[in-house]
Amino acid sequence: MTTTHSPIQDTWAWQSRQIGWSLMGDPTAPIAVLLIHGFGANTNHWRFNQPVLAKLAPTYAIDLLGFGRSDQPRARLKQEPPDATAVHYGFDLWGQQVADFCREVIDKPVLLVGNSIGGVVALRAAQLLGPDQCKRVVLIDCAQRLMDDKQLATQPAWMGWIRPLLKTMVSQRWLSTALFRNAARPGVIRSVLKQAYPSGENIDDELIELLYQPTKRNGAAEAFRGFINLFDDHLAPQLMENLEIPVDLIWGEKDPWEPLKEAENWSSTIPCIQSINIILKVGHCAHDEAPNEVNKVLTKLIKTTKK
Repeated sequence: MTTTHSPIQDTWAWQSRQIGWSLMGDPTAPIAVLLIHGFGANTNHWRFNQPVLAKLAPTYAIDLLGFGRSDQPRARLKQEPPDATAVHYGFDLWGQQVADFCREVIDKPVLLVGNSIGGVVALRAAQLLGPDQCKRVVLIDCAQRLMDDKQLATQPAWMGWIRPLLKTMVSQRWLSTALFRNAARPGVIRSVLKQAYPSGENIDDELIELLYQPTKRNGAAEAFRGFINLFDDHLAPQLMENLEIPVDLIWGEKDPWEPLKEAENWSSTIPCIQSINIILKVGHCAHDEAPNEVNKVLTKLIKTTKK
């Protein structure tokens, strides 16, 4: 599958940083869609979705700070002293970025769509926006964040024993940078994608390149350092506890990292969740691995939201 349309690309100044974003569709329409990528991805990961959804509503995509074309400032961990040149990467930062983008750039009610950690970001942004500005949230294989301290009870006992050492190690910038540089190679990216995309569909040179290019920038390792040190941050179920905005789930049946069983548990226990749509035979990035099936679900949800 190849893309046939290119979105308009632009940048937005936010908190003295430059943020990359893109748009397809008529920006004057009364409701918009905003696509939020997962860890290590960027606006181009919506290559098969944005052109289709733009026929129904103006469809924006945004690069979270630290990724894609957005600035990549130095990471500051919670225990480190304040630094005007650094940021604390996390869901409050990214959620505020998305909420501010919706208010300042989109400037109309939105439907937020997030993949992986982008789902957690979407939920945090929805909290900040409220039901008048955010009409619906769609989570595609939302990150369950099993390494968070609050998830410790669900982990094997040995994980509790090694956790203090693990935290100390990954906080070291030399180590996190080395880990990042080892992972940020085309061959390694392709290998990881074979896990994430179990059907093998759409693992093409375009995908490798769109994930690889941003890793070559000088600050690319900083968001990685910030993220792997998020041991105490928001979890999706907590963000949805009192959410007054409808949420829908789209999940790859064979997601190797975010268990479908837990998503089904969310669906049956969290009141704001309206539906769960399981995409057969695909994994963690269902929107890119099986775009036709995911676009059908998203199209239906957009039409429902516009009523």
